[in-house]
Amino acid sequence: MSKEKQSVRIKGVGDSLWVSVDPTKSFDVLSEELKTIFKRLGHLTIQAKVVIDMEQEGDYNELLENIRIFLKEEYDVASVIASEKSNQDKIKKAPQKDMDRNWKNKRSDVLMIAGRIRSGQKIKARKHLLVLGDVNPGGEAMAGGDIIVLGSLKGKAAAGQPDNRDSIILALDFKPTQVQIGTVVAVGIDTDSPGLTEFARVEGDNILVEDYLQTNPFAKLHWPQVR
Repeated sequence: MSKEKQSVRIKGVGDSLWVSVDPTKSFDVLSEELKTIFKRLGHLTIQAKVVIDMEQEGDYNELLENIRIFLKEEYDVASVIASEKSNQDKIKKAPQKDMDRNWKNKRSDVLMIAGRIRSGQKIKARKHLLVLGDVNPGGEAMAGGDIIVLGSLKGKAAAGQPDNRDSIILALDFKPTQVQIGTVVAVGIDTDSPGLTEFARVEGDNILVEDYLQTNPFAKLHWPQVR
């Protein structure tokens, strides 16, 4: 009798732990097999970077999030992300998906305001927020998606609320007192980069601030995507 195929397998160990997962199995089944594998790895799992490779195409964001929470709570791993292959599968589907939705005529989900957000003021957008002005110290910008400030960001900004870690916060003058993306928070960011357009994004479980023009984060997209 042939041995039943495992639902979870370690594909390689280098800078990261690469884990192949059968997404058709229930989370209960996968978590039990993860326990067996990670127990065998012992101390190698502590603060490890884990890359999850879904063996089939599809939208498995909820499953990935469940695995991420499980591994962080049980084994103190540093981060859990989808493999580049999984991300590329989504990119390949994007053109037809957007054509089907007729995104060229899509109603905007952006709240655009002109003028500064003053101290004590709080502007909240259901999805994306575009500020044509400044966010003063003591002011707060909050959005369910991205936050773009065409001015100085010197107050607080919380993007991707409550739990979208793929959102970004961008400002022409990036000097916030606090930024939050999803559940990840950074306080007192000192960029030391006057005159640069910078943006914040989540990498692992940290917030990273980079030069927007130099990094050009969306340059690799093969097709315009609705955010």
